[in-house]
Parts: sequence; C-alpha cells; structure tokens
Amino acid sequence: MSPGVLAFACGMFALAAAAEVTEAVVPWARGRVPIFTRAVGALSEVVARVGREGRDPAAAERRRLVAAGAALAFALGTLAAGVGVGLALACAGPWIVQRALRARRERYRRAVEQGAPSIALGLADALGGGHSIRGAIAEAAVGLDGAPARELRRVAAELELGARTEDALEAMRARIDSPAVDTIVAASILQRRAGGDLARLLRETARAFEDQARVEAEARSATAQARFTGLLVVLLPVGGAAIAELASPGFVRSLAGSFLTAWLGGLALVLQAVAAVAIRRLGRPRE
Repeated sequence: MSPGVLAFACGMFALAAAAEVTEAVVPWARGRVPIFTRAVGALSEVVARVGREGRDPAAAERRRLVAAGAALAFALGTLAAGVGVGLALACAGPWIVQRALRARRERYRRAVEQGAPSIALGLADALGGGHSIRGAIAEAAVGLDGAPARELRRVAAELELGARTEDALEAMRARIDSPAVDTIVAASILQRRAGGDLARLLRETARAFEDQARVEAEARSATAQARFTGLLVVLLPVGGAAIAELASPGFVRSLAGSFLTAWLGGLALVLQAVAAVAIRRLGRPRE
C-alpha cells in the first residue's frame, strides 16, 4: 500500500473516531456545563458579596473558594511553566484566595469609612425629624446609597430581629474598625445613656470628618509626585534587568551561576522590597 493511500485511510479513520467521540461527549458535557456554570457563578457571588456587603463567606464557601483557587493556580502554572511551577502555585492558591477576600473586605470597610460623614448627617436629620436612634438608623439608610446604606440596612435588620441597640451598633463598629464609625457609635451609645443633643453632635462630627478628608486629600496630592518618583526608582532596576534579558537571553540566569552575583542580586531584591514598603508607609497620611 502506498504511503498516500495509508495517510488517507488514517485520516478517514481519525475523522470517524472524532465524530464518535463528539457524539458521546457533547451530550455528557451539555448536561454538566450548567452545573459548572452555576458553581462558578456561586463562587463569584461569594467574592462579590464580600466587597458589596462586607459579609465574610461561611466555612463551606471558604473551603470551596480555597479549592477552586488552588485548582486554578495549578492549571495556570502547569500551562505556563510546567507541573513543578503548577504545584508551587497550587500551594500558594489558598493564600492568594485569602488575600483576595481580605482585599475585598478592606475595600468595603474603606467605602463605609469614607461615607461616615453621610452616615452622621443622615442620622442627625432623622433624629431631628423626631425619630429615636433605632428608627433613625432605618430612616438614614433610605436616604443613602452604596456601602454606607448597606451597612445601615444591616444594622436596621438586626434591630428588627430583636437585637439591642448597643449590641447592633457595637457589631457595626467591630466590622468596620474605623475611627470615624467608632465616634458615631460612641456618640449614639452615650446619648442613650446620658442624654443630650445627639443630632447637633452628629452634624458637628460630620463637618469634622469632611475637614479631615479634605486635609488627607491635600496631603496625598502634595506627596503624589514624590511617591511616584520613589516607585519609579524602585522599579528601574527590575526594568533594566528585563531589558538586559531581552537583549541577551540567559543574562538573569547567568547571575545565579556565581555565589557572589547571586548573593548581591538577592540582597538588591530585598533592599528594593524594603524601599517599596518604606515609600508606601511614608506616603500614607496619618491621623
């Protein structure tokens, strides 16, 4: 048999086998794709809820997120650089998931903290309209939007379920962990115990929060150029190493061939990381 005929026969058999496999696999996959889609959507909703409502995932949801993160890290690492890198990334997958959840939680906390003046003014207006502190919380949530409104609605829901006012406010204070929210909660609890004009106090507090935010914004604007210059200086050696690697492939690997160059290169990376952290901390406004 000639090679051409043999190749043609092999191709026909391959097409027939592919058709058989497709006929068997497509119905199986069609029945499972919705399940997979729902699972991915559920995990995405858990992560989104942390940033949208500040609600930490339950233990079962956290386990599924950790498993999904490890599997995704293993797949990406294996495709990019091999099984060894995939296993290393899979081990780091749970840490990456925890960091992502913490970042989403911090984003929600900062959103509520930035809305502290609106919370104080909303409560002051509701109290001025004749509401008690319990009713003022629900009333203020109606006039707000975003993370502050969701946080007040959560407190109002806890109050409707029978929670004590002090307990619900203390729970919000613990969740947000912000000096501004601490001030609002402390003023509200103090007014319930000792009396006083809480509406006026909250309005003055809101003005103080706005002044503080304006000062911090001005400080960030004044130091923006210096922080960018510091970051650029930190990244310059990394960019230089990348350009050298592109110009002469194997340059970075050759540095590890000698103990002295490897030690100096590692020390330089450590110093660059320390400089980056120091620049970030020095450029952060302090209260």
